[in-house]
Amino acid sequence: MSVDEEKIINTQHDEQRIENDFYGKAQKYWSEVPATVNGMLGGLGYLNTIDIQGSSSFLSDLKNLEKNRALDCGAGIGRITKNLLMRRFKQTDIVEQDANFAAKAREYCAPNGDNSSRLGEIYNTGLQEFTPTANKYDVSWCQWVLGHLTDEDLVSFFRRMRNGLSNNGYLIIKENVTSSNMVEEDKKDSSITRPLKTYEIAINSAGFRIIKTWRQQSFPKSLYPVYMMACRPTE
Repeated sequence: MSVDEEKIINTQHDEQRIENDFYGKAQKYWSEVPATVNGMLGGLGYLNTIDIQGSSSFLSDLKNLEKNRALDCGAGIGRITKNLLMRRFKQTDIVEQDANFAAKAREYCAPNGDNSSRLGEIYNTGLQEFTPTANKYDVSWCQWVLGHLTDEDLVSFFRRMRNGLSNNGYLIIKENVTSSNMVEEDKKDSSITRPLKTYEIAINSAGFRIIKTWRQQSFPKSLYPVYMMACRPTE
């Protein structure tokens, strides 16, 4: 093996280790978070109603929105599934990597079997590994979870979601964004917060066009700005 080949292999190993640490630390952080609405919102449970109202208004403004099946990506205990998506779609599937949250989601979204027909599959896996069935979802909802994906995995995830959307389907993103136009790292939960422009570039490179962008209103000024984007596959 040449020196150059050895350097390449060592670099690949280092990159893999960093990526494993990034995902592993996030998984450990969330494994210690209470499986409650307050836990999902980082102790800011009072924002739940405001958040859902904003998301509901955003969905209402989308044209040609079919309401057969939705996907809640990084769903936690199913806060958005129960309070937003199940009220609008005939069936909602969940992707959640934490096994405790995934189990809690079924109990939270369908207590005593209520609404069980509206709660679909629960996929216990990370978004970096999830591949949806083709042409399945009218909406794939991604909220406060994309900061746990590396840049490479983010674009790859968007591309897989594109394949998973129905003919008139939407990819909807609701995420914190930085005001500094720089990527900011949170080592506590092993996540990053991106500028809005970075998401726009990733969305476009994955084969989407942005139909609507809207900033969530009535959140505390001390928090990151939160933006929603409705995206449709490019022709």
